[in-house]
Amino acid sequence: MKQENEEKLIKYLRSLIIRSMVVIVLFLIMAILSKANNTYKDLIVSNVYEKNISFAKIKKMYDKYLGGIIPLDKKIAKEITVFNEELTYDDASIYYDGVKLTVSDNYLVPIQAEGMIVYIGEKEHYGNVVIIEGIDGIDIWYGNMEKISHKLYDYVEKNTYLGTTKDNALYLVYQKDGKFLDYQAYLK
Repeated sequence: MKQENEEKLIKYLRSLIIRSMVVIVLFLIMAILSKANNTYKDLIVSNVYEKNISFAKIKKMYDKYLGGIIPLDKKIAKEITVFNEELTYDDASIYYDGVKLTVSDNYLVPIQAEGMIVYIGEKEHYGNVVIIEGIDGIDIWYGNMEKISHKLYDYVEKNTYLGTTKDNALYLVYQKDGKFLDYQAYLK
């Protein structure tokens, strides 16, 4: 048993080193290309600095092609999922750049789309806000949150538990590339 655990540890460390080396090599190739050729430099600058970087997409690709950082994260995640709900509300009305949903008091908010939490904090008119950058490039703001079950930069799955509302209002804002989107296309 002890030898089996040692073999698993060695295999995991070898895999981690290989994945780290692949990331380093890719970074060095990008650095060399941007230094050697202005065309590549302009391409990298426009895609990295001038456009929004989708960290959710990067994490999804990393997990798909290189595997997760933690060896048991996929097994643990499958065993923990106990909340699998869809968004329900009584009424929807336009509110600043998004929509105000009338929900039950202390509503358990489900996440509408898979992505990464990129902001937790106060925003004018919306109270305590959680912003999730979706893998489809759409940022969803969840406003009027009280208890949040995740931390900044957590990767979250669709229909899982985000937190509770402060009262019976949930504010949602949909944004892509700095432009606010019509909420009706995203509420079912």
